[in-house]
Amino acid sequence: MVDETAAEITGMEGLIRAARELRERLWHDRHRPRYHFLPPAGWMNDINGPLFWRGRYHVFYQHNPDAAYWRLMRWGHASSADLVHWVHHPVALTPTPGGPDREGCFSGGAVIRDGVPTLIYHGVPDGTCLATAHDDDLLDWTKHPSNPVIPVPKPGEPDFGKYGVYDPCAWQRGNTWYALCGGSDPRGGDTAYLFESPDMVRWQYVAPFYTSDRRWTEADEDCAVPDFFPLGNKHLLLFCSHLQGTQYYLGSYEGDRFRPETHARLSWPGGLLGGGITMRDGSGRRLFFDWIREAREESAQRASGWSGVMTLPRALWLPEDGVLRMAPVPELEILRRNHRRRDRVALAADSEVILEEVSGACLELALTIEPGEAREVGVKVCCSPDGAEQTTIVCEPQADLLKVDLSASSLDPTVRYHHYRNLGALARLPESERVVRAQAAPFALAPGERLQLRVFLDHSVLEVFANGRQCLTQRVYPTRRDSVGVSLFARGGVATVERLDVWDMAPAL
Repeated sequence: MVDETAAEITGMEGLIRAARELRERLWHDRHRPRYHFLPPAGWMNDINGPLFWRGRYHVFYQHNPDAAYWRLMRWGHASSADLVHWVHHPVALTPTPGGPDREGCFSGGAVIRDGVPTLIYHGVPDGTCLATAHDDDLLDWTKHPSNPVIPVPKPGEPDFGKYGVYDPCAWQRGNTWYALCGGSDPRGGDTAYLFESPDMVRWQYVAPFYTSDRRWTEADEDCAVPDFFPLGNKHLLLFCSHLQGTQYYLGSYEGDRFRPETHARLSWPGGLLGGGITMRDGSGRRLFFDWIREAREESAQRASGWSGVMTLPRALWLPEDGVLRMAPVPELEILRRNHRRRDRVALAADSEVILEEVSGACLELALTIEPGEAREVGVKVCCSPDGAEQTTIVCEPQADLLKVDLSASSLDPTVRYHHYRNLGALARLPESERVVRAQAAPFALAPGERLQLRVFLDHSVLEVFANGRQCLTQRVYPTRRDSVGVSLFARGGVATVERLDVWDMAPAL
């Protein structure tokens, strides 16, 4: 008995020592973010089922705690009182051996059903499943005995396209529950499929939810991780395609059909957003979260012991002009330290001003810029003294573009930004076009409007908000320890930085 107890103690001491060593190694990883949310270790991808419950924000996410790469997906879980400081909880959903989700608990959403938090998710291989919470901390979940409540379609049933139905979201209208499952149109293009139920258990297929248009999306895109909700005087369908990443439609919702009226992307060629979802909090805000993928090779992710990170929480709203607005939540301001300010920085044509008082890998920058006659104007981050490494944030007012130039972001030759997410689709492009050197998004300033940039740098994560109407999200991996400089620039004409505010950002521990 004594020997067994001693062995248990020795084994426990070994586990504690290994955990400490892992934590120490991750903390000193120069590419691991400090104030963006990510798991303690291992793999994460899509954010799932965010929920505001009993005064706390809960996020779930696709997770493999055992490795820094994709395998046997589970639902990780964390919660926060302020959207900044997160508490990690035990894994919420794990595949049940022999069950309908035995090969993985894949993406889905969360609702309050009859006063009880309920998860709806894609169980692989058998179909849509439910799980309900039994405590207010949302730590104890029970899977429904009727799972899968929406089975994977069988031969002879309605043709649900190339991928079938997956990644459900749900909502209630009157006494009827609706589930929207992602998919693709057998004729080509993205679509989603609508189901209805009186109780979220007995479901009946209704119809395709919308028809996509080749003006906006490509024929081999799909509608993964759909999230559907009212916003302003419209409805918004947020989704991700396995080809191009996160995007959305705005339109009208009548009867059982959604009619897209406008379309926009949140990730463009070279972009890394891949699984966005929203929630409504206690004050009525619509909050957006997304998964930021890696641009490193698989071997580098495995070696690091972690992969994937969540965007900063963003508030979304739709004013009367019908243009989607987005902004980082103000709660993040609690992380600001060591404020520096400069006013009226004149930028001569084709000049660069190095900010000697600003450097680092954990920063927030707020800039108000009068572009003047400049063809390009912006800010550089992660700059080495000789310019060998630098990431350039560029506004081109005359071309109506906002860009993150990645051509010198890293001296690591294995870091790549692909035109498409799907490697098979890359084969149809000329080899010279398969890897992009910049991510560019449409962005137009109104006559006389100043450029308002908010830049969040967190080691390998970069988020750039412009005038509340656009956001570019990227991953950058400088190799040099001195790639921490910041500078301002103008090309092709003079410009003025009317105001610059900079803060160091404290770790969100």
